[in-house]
Amino acid sequence: MIQFQFFPRSVGLTEPIATVVECFRKATQQISSPDHKLSSDGVLRVLRPYLETAGYRVETGKNRDQKIKVPVLFGLNNSIDKFFDADAISADGKIVVEIEAGRALDNYQFLKDIFQASLMCGVEYLVIAVRNHYRGTHTFERIAVFIETLYVANRIRLPLHGILLIGY
Repeated sequence: MIQFQFFPRSVGLTEPIATVVECFRKATQQISSPDHKLSSDGVLRVLRPYLETAGYRVETGKNRDQKIKVPVLFGLNNSIDKFFDADAISADGKIVVEIEAGRALDNYQFLKDIFQASLMCGVEYLVIAVRNHYRGTHTFERIAVFIETLYVANRIRLPLHGILLIGY
């Protein structure tokens, strides 16, 4: 079952963000975490055709030329001095998609995703996809509470317009 929550909760989904949710819904049967023990790369492989049809560039492998590099800092002659890799990015460069599996909560990978997306040039939205459940933990729910706390506490202001959390 695909579930999702957009943050801040005072803002609804935009059409481009809703398109990402639809990609996950189309892949539900193949990626459902209670039924499949896929790695994040496995989930991305299933989602790739749906995301590409929606206009996203998607990582095709772990080799340097297969990754999607999103600039963070520019140097002399507009060369890229610093970048972070993304699993997928929208054609306009405003929406970054990161797919996580087991370590999403255990290693706080979702926080790294938020941090990196906040530094990426031109990125306005982050989509983080996580398993609904992992090793007896309600991963989606726990991460949703964490992100909600981040917004409600209002101690850290993110440069992103929003974060979409998807549970698969």
